[in-house]
Amino acid sequence: MSYPSKPPELLTFFIDRCLGKKIIANALREKGVSVEVHDDHFPQNAKDEEWLSVVGDKEWVIFTKDKRIKYNSVEKLAVRKANAMVFTLATKNLQGSEMADLIIKALPKIEKFTAKHKPPFIAKITRSRTVSMMEDFKN
Repeated sequence: MSYPSKPPELLTFFIDRCLGKKIIANALREKGVSVEVHDDHFPQNAKDEEWLSVVGDKEWVIFTKDKRIKYNSVEKLAVRKANAMVFTLATKNLQGSEMADLIIKALPKIEKFTAKHKPPFIAKITRSRTVSMMEDFKN
């Protein structure tokens, strides 16, 4: 059985506010990817646990560069309760265009990962486009 229930080409990706509003979203849209941006749905000061619940319920795949999410018990609980799929960029000092390029080049691996792994989970994307599990909440 594959997860989520939507085929990869129908996945919607959610860009966390820490990744900006335009550069990554526009680059993904140019590739035909369905994208939602944090500030289009939530106030800038919305707590992560609030938007994580909503986004997870919508089955949107989350992109963030907030690596601390793995260590924040409130946010981890929100990921688990919302059955969310979270991908963090495990890189430092990248410009928006570099992050966009990294995500675009990693999309095939991200899509395979979402098809293979049942949510909720937190995974990471490295500079070399490796996608791996950080936190698996199924157990």
